[in-house]
Amino acid sequence: MVYVARFKALLGRIAPFLMLCGCAVMVPVQAEEVAPTVTGEEVVKHCDYKNAGEDQRSKLTIILKDSTGSERKNVYLRLWKDYKGVNSIVDKMVLFTEFPPDAQGAGFMRWAFTRESDKNADQWIYLPALRKIRRVSIRDPGDSFLGSDLTYADISGRMLDEDDHKLVKVEASGANEFYVVESTPREKNPLYSKKVSWFQKTPTWDTCVKARVDYYDKKGELLKRQQLKWQKVGSAYVWDKVAVQNVQTLHASQFEVTNVEINVGLKDDIFSERILQQGYRR
Repeated sequence: MVYVARFKALLGRIAPFLMLCGCAVMVPVQAEEVAPTVTGEEVVKHCDYKNAGEDQRSKLTIILKDSTGSERKNVYLRLWKDYKGVNSIVDKMVLFTEFPPDAQGAGFMRWAFTRESDKNADQWIYLPALRKIRRVSIRDPGDSFLGSDLTYADISGRMLDEDDHKLVKVEASGANEFYVVESTPREKNPLYSKKVSWFQKTPTWDTCVKARVDYYDKKGELLKRQQLKWQKVGSAYVWDKVAVQNVQTLHASQFEVTNVEINVGLKDDIFSERILQQGYRR
């Protein structure tokens, strides 16, 4: 039980990339010019749903900071593959711990499912000390995703029609301009009362990306702020550096994605309990 508790604490340091991604399902778009007048829904449709590639191999570094400034750092090899809804699977991801040294060999795997399947994600952890794989259940989409400042709902993303999107303004900041879009959920008991997103305004939809998100709690108070910097690898958009700060607790999460490879042809059997236990070899 001590080893289980230690590894769960370790997993608490892991945070999402999708697309980690904090993130919606990614689809490719054409390099279409932006019309002079646009709606909030158009901005979200083109700027928030980007091509992430068929699969990805990268290094993921996560630093968690508490309100006192204390930091904890973890580094992972991250493998991800898009399944495009086949057999109700959206995507699969595996994380293998590279740092800290005492956690090397630990693994985490996640399979995400389509909304129509009405299934929560399947998750597994591998505990080297016990040589056992354990299932990890998701009880509430509003729970913290493995201890980070994003929730399971945040990393799963939302379909375009789940919110009403209003273009509030176009805001200038330095040499850039941003579409500011307010997204209000349509369900009766939402996790957030609203989200306000800043999307960089560019001549074509292809280069428009999300730069910031403000999340508001059920009382309408600002809860947390996410700031995003992207990198383009081939035709795919991938997180570069992302920071999330909970303004109410002052806890923060920082993510950095490096050594990114896109469309490397990852095989299906990589995303299995056997590989989770044995480790990944190229």
